[in-house]
Amino acid sequence: MEKFKLGAKRPLIISGPCSAETEEQTLTTCRQLAAEGVVDVLRAGIWKPRTRPGTFEGVGLKGLAWLAEAKRETGLPIATEVASAKHVESALEFGVDLLWIGARTTVNPFLVQEIAEACAGNDVQILIKNPMHPEVALWAGAVARFVKAGTPEENIGLLHRGFSVGGANHLRNNPMWHLALEMQSLCPNMMMLCDPSHICGNREYLQEISQKSADLNYDGLMVESHICPVEAWSDASQQLEPKALGEMIRSINWRSTISDDPEYLQSLARYREQIDQIDAELFELLSRRMAIADNIGRVKRENDVVILQSGRWASIVDRVMAQAAKLHLSEEFVRTILEAIHVESIEHQNRIMNN
Repeated sequence: MEKFKLGAKRPLIISGPCSAETEEQTLTTCRQLAAEGVVDVLRAGIWKPRTRPGTFEGVGLKGLAWLAEAKRETGLPIATEVASAKHVESALEFGVDLLWIGARTTVNPFLVQEIAEACAGNDVQILIKNPMHPEVALWAGAVARFVKAGTPEENIGLLHRGFSVGGANHLRNNPMWHLALEMQSLCPNMMMLCDPSHICGNREYLQEISQKSADLNYDGLMVESHICPVEAWSDASQQLEPKALGEMIRSINWRSTISDDPEYLQSLARYREQIDQIDAELFELLSRRMAIADNIGRVKRENDVVILQSGRWASIVDRVMAQAAKLHLSEEFVRTILEAIHVESIEHQNRIMNN
């Protein structure tokens, strides 16, 4: 079998059960996924870091033997999550081709360093999930630890699974796409994959999130699959049967990243020119708004009045939010912009009042 390498295929599709539960469940799922013909790498959780002790935390080493058998039967590479140097050692002994670092591990620099050192010199392929909370620096720091320990950049990929913050509404984790794209800009030569299973937490939204990631030029997906999802020992609601997984993957439109059609290029240039002009006007208006905030700060300083006027700000928010639908803007977007303006305005007034 040719050695698996990140970047050799796009889109890269990784699938398999959230957890290896039994030998039959693991092998049957992997066989059916291979038969669908859309999966490039088989995955299964062997050690499952859970929020609460006493819940199913993985079958351990025997699950690696099942994955190794799936690899032998199907000819597909295999992947699993590791959270310690011992996990790395065991996974490599069983011929695991791709390791990933989970969100709970990425937040811990000590564990990341331990795993990075264990991977050094093994020519292993690594995917690093974003940390649970929205901190791009922590994500980038995990990547840097692997590179510094000796893992080549071309052996590292990024895995976006959303962030555990409030306001995720119908999704389990808030995608916060802009943070993933920021991380992608910091690591432009690394594959960026989406984990819609953990973003959604519900199979109902998997296709929608998968297509959005494809539209944002992601390089592939990691999606959980189980022969009988309702009986899964972990994350039952977000897994798909292999056949349904195959149907979903085939439904995704992986669009071209470039086009040399003259009409397309002309239209794109025209619209980008319009955006550049609007952006210039937009930030000119914001600058004028902050100049007025400076004047308000001077008035408050002269009258010895506090900066924050909660009632006034609440009325601004209510007024602008009421226009969101009419302006064809999402409430989340409008609220984010308002909060950023508010923070900058307070900072301007604070400088005036204390200078």
